This record gives sequence, structure tokens and C-alpha cells, in this order.
Amino acid sequence: MNTLDNIRFVLVGTTHPGNIGAAARAMKTMGLSNLHLVSPLHYPNAEATARASGADDVLAKAVVHDDLPSAIAGCQQVFGMSARLRHLPVPVVDPQQAVQQIQKYQDDTQVAILFGREHSGLSNDELDRCQHLINIPANVEYSSLNLAAAVQVFAYELKMRFNPTITFGRIGEAREPISASDLEHLYTHFEQSLMAIGFLDPNNPKNLMRRLRRLFNRADLDRNELQILHGILRAAENGKGDSQ
Repeated sequence: MNTLDNIRFVLVGTTHPGNIGAAARAMKTMGLSNLHLVSPLHYPNAEATARASGADDVLAKAVVHDDLPSAIAGCQQVFGMSARLRHLPVPVVDPQQAVQQIQKYQDDTQVAILFGREHSGLSNDELDRCQHLINIPANVEYSSLNLAAAVQVFAYELKMRFNPTITFGRIGEAREPISASDLEHLYTHFEQSLMAIGFLDPNNPKNLMRRLRRLFNRADLDRNELQILHGILRAAENGKGDSQ
């Protein structure tokens, strides 16, 4: 599977309309919009719209069903989300493993992710309709996430696997890499400058240069940062010369 369009989030028996809106918001932030609702206690509802905070389009497209069979009709794979590891003959995976499995399906595979009631989750009869059980490995002493939080966790895993538009690294301008010889030039400049201002005693260095090397090796400097450091060193040298 190479698209998120065939993955539906199914909220079963939601009792609080605000949770529906918060779940819609969680989905939209990760680029998901295929929301199905099974027998919600209060829906449509103004509180759901308010909690959606701009994800009104997800709510507008949400499909309301009278029962679970109609909500998962046409789905070849059904995953059930549960905080409790029950003694059922259903494979249990964490969200990341579930998403990895989903990605291996053929492109036309329809997938449903079921989320149960706020206080009791999915019933055993509802879990009987699932081929897989998803458990979020949370704090064993307090493992219950609220509905929207569970939706957000799984939606995030889907987003990062199917459409990882975020590039991890430093925020801001593009970074131009430097070479090993650039770093050696910097270390030579540091040694000369520190001796010139009297900070480094060439007869008793006490591993100072080695520690500086370790420091800047960890820093992963780019070209702009390298030039800044050379500029600081030149200014220090000039300042030392002006004071004499």
C-alpha cells in the first residue's frame, strides 16, 4: 500500500462529542480524513465542531453507521486498538509494527483501525472482527490514553511511514558541509590563537586541544559556523595585539 486514502479510522460508541472533534483534529494534522463513527451517543454536536479546531472538513465527511459491520464493510484488514492485552487468539502489535504491516498490503487493500469507547474500549465481540490487535506500549502503571491521544499516536506513525515530509535536522538555512581538512585548519587556527592570547601554554597543553577537537567533532559544524569560529579567533588575536 502506498496511500493513506484506503485507511479508515472507526470510532465505536463514542460517548463524548468533544472526543470526536479532537480525534478529527488529530487525524487532519497527520493528513488523514477518512473518519467513520459507529453509534456515537451525541453527534452531530457543536462541541465536536469546536474541539475539531479547523478540522471541520474531516467531520463533514465523516460517515455515521448504526453498527460495526457496516462501518468495516469492504475492508480486507481490520485492526483493533486496545489498552488491555486480552487473552484472545489475535496477534498483538505496537503502532509502528502495525503500520509496517499495513504498508506491505496491496494498493487497493481497504484497512480499518477501530477505536473503542472512552471508558471500556472495544468489546470482545468487536475484537472478534479484528485480525490484529494494536497496543500502545505506555506506562504499565497508567496505560490508558484518551481517545484523541490514541488516534494521534497511530496517525503520527502512519504519517511518518507513508509521507515523511519532515526532515530532521537543524531548522533554518541550508547547511553546507565541511571537510576533514577544514576542521584541521580550524584546530590549527585555535592552537595558534590560544597561544597568541596566552590561554594555551605550548609547554603545558594539558590535553586542551584534544578536548576542543572532541567538542567540535560532536558539534557537526557547517560552513557558516566554521567561518564564524575563524572570525572569533581572528578578533581575539587582533584584540590581543591592540592591547599590547
